[in-house]
Amino acid sequence: MSHNPLRPVEIAQAVQKRNSSHPFATSSVQAGFPSPADDHIERQLDLNELLIQHPAATFYVRVEGDSMLNASINSGDILIVDRALTPIPGKIIIAILNGEFTVKRFTKKNTKIVLVAENPAYPDIQIQEGSDFQIWGVVTYVIHKT
Repeated sequence: MSHNPLRPVEIAQAVQKRNSSHPFATSSVQAGFPSPADDHIERQLDLNELLIQHPAATFYVRVEGDSMLNASINSGDILIVDRALTPIPGKIIIAILNGEFTVKRFTKKNTKIVLVAENPAYPDIQIQEGSDFQIWGVVTYVIHKT
């Protein structure tokens, strides 16, 4: 079985439009038993307000590959990436390493940066001093089709 590390294949900047809110049911939805939710729609929900903290620095990134499967990021998913956030260890980031984009979990071991895949088929990547390396942005949400 061949593996394909997860990488961005399409990048688009987030755009906020007026009137992009949708009805929001404030009551919980039970899994297993149907519940009429129409009576519980009490307000509008704007997904931009919910998902985007820094509009000018936020991008949607479609990815392909299988190196982040255990983080529930699948090939074809769209990541919401905020370039204004400071990456902290444990967060999933998009990085540019030797001119190529990659999606990995950002960690530090002692003072060394290590990029960790969420699939045991892939080794950790320790960033060597002098490497062509840049953290492009921090992944804040994952959108995937059910």
